[in-house]
Amino acid sequence: MKFFVFYLIIFCAFTLTSCRKQDKHEISVAIGGAPSELDFWNDIIKNFEKKNGCKIKFLRQSSDTDQNRQQLIIALRAKKRNPDLFLMDTAWIVQFAASQWLEPLDQYFSHDKIDKSVFFKKIITLSDTYKNELIALPVYVDAGMLYYRKDLLNKYGFNNPPNTWQELVDQSIKIQKKERRQNPNFYGFVWQGAQYEGLVCCFLEFAGSNNGGFINKNFMLKLNNPANRQSLQFMYDLIHTYKISPPNTYTEMREDSTRLFFENANALFQRNWPYAWALLQKDSSPVKGKIGIAPLPHFPSGKSAAALGGWHIGMSKFSDNKPLAWKFIKYVISYDTQKKFTMELGWNPGRQDLYNDPDVLRKNPHFSKLKQIFRNALARPNVPYYTQISNCIQKYLNAAIAGKIPIAQSLKRADNDLSKIIKNYEQK
Repeated sequence: MKFFVFYLIIFCAFTLTSCRKQDKHEISVAIGGAPSELDFWNDIIKNFEKKNGCKIKFLRQSSDTDQNRQQLIIALRAKKRNPDLFLMDTAWIVQFAASQWLEPLDQYFSHDKIDKSVFFKKIITLSDTYKNELIALPVYVDAGMLYYRKDLLNKYGFNNPPNTWQELVDQSIKIQKKERRQNPNFYGFVWQGAQYEGLVCCFLEFAGSNNGGFINKNFMLKLNNPANRQSLQFMYDLIHTYKISPPNTYTEMREDSTRLFFENANALFQRNWPYAWALLQKDSSPVKGKIGIAPLPHFPSGKSAAALGGWHIGMSKFSDNKPLAWKFIKYVISYDTQKKFTMELGWNPGRQDLYNDPDVLRKNPHFSKLKQIFRNALARPNVPYYTQISNCIQKYLNAAIAGKIPIAQSLKRADNDLSKIIKNYEQK
């Protein structure tokens, strides 16, 4: 019996040692997205495993952004060693960093002498840095932009898309009136006005293009100012006064409903993210070959503004295999891998040097315009309690454009609620 116990102990020790040794060559990666995107990620992972003689456990997450975020939060709050790596929406990064769930990446950059200038400086600074520490890296970059019907602008004598919001209104009114003779459902401009995150992004773009925004000159989160009131009034007027945006803008219009409305040849302009380009160019699309893209318009005294979005890769603070995790991050952000994402999925790379690549431009000629749009992108409030901030802003913006609350009153109420959110957070 003694010998049995002895050998059992030796066996267990050997088994545990072997497991630890095996763990040195294994990490897990959590990624959400559409099935085609996950299949491509699987190919990327398999290629990395083959080159490096390691094992990566691919944790396929939900395609629903909120569910994806919640799945990650549950694991990170429990300080689980898996997943080692994960993709994060731009809006999550600061919350994860403030919760001390993310491994700072500066030491790895310094050790491998990686040049940060290959990334968009503004994106690295606004989205991927927290308390002067680099805590994530961009894999896929997003920003709002204007889609327009080239054929209709030419048909009615307009040589270029609008530079200012007033030009957009003027072009929309003229073309909408004439197009409705054969299509009563035609509108000049569709955008995201439903009560969700997309409305916050749209407001940031309208306000940002009017020298407004969420942060005042004292770096305080304040919405009720003249520029913002004018911007929100304009959003209301697009629906109720100019009537160039559909009445269901504030009830139903999200990214894909907006995209489908435009794709079905029912709109002259749409505000959307870059993802819509590939879908609009499919053979089944009624507007294939008829569209162009441009920076969003601006108010007379402002300049074009685009809300920053996208997906970023981060490393868990609780990973027990950080060297291999960093090796995979390097692989994902490398020129060749980012190019594969671009060529195969049409993703907008986190590296700005790829926007000059001849192969990329041949397949995605619109990338030549995206680079400047991304350089001018605006980030949403960089605070760990952003989810509560967004929910508050959404509620009052939507009520204002629906005509339920006067413009000034909606922003005043929003500021009152925002101050309570901030105070509650700071007291914790």
